[in-house]
Amino acid sequence: MTVPGPTGDELIVMLAALANPLRLRIVAKLAGGRDYVSRLARDIGISRPLLHMHLQRLEAAGLVAGSLELSEDGKAMKYYELTDFHLHLTAATVAEAVQTLTPSDPDKGPASKEQS
Repeated sequence: MTVPGPTGDELIVMLAALANPLRLRIVAKLAGGRDYVSRLARDIGISRPLLHMHLQRLEAAGLVAGSLELSEDGKAMKYYELTDFHLHLTAATVAEAVQTLTPSDPDKGPASKEQS
């Protein structure tokens, strides 16, 4: 049984989310297991607000998922982990995904997801 590939719009969002060196570092770090925001920011060497911005982009693309948990001392901690995504790009999968792209409006320019 084969798993269907992403739609054209989903593929654009996923590739746009991964087309950033910091987001690739975040995905690589989370490949080792879930982690909380403060430690992720420290390990990657960026501020928490900047990390949140990148995590939101990865979450919107369906590549990571966050959950809020309480620590033993009662602090709220946001944990992130990778979702179970599989992305295998071939010319055939790209051609198949293109067939499902949301059409562009010539008067408005590219579809919003294509502007990323």
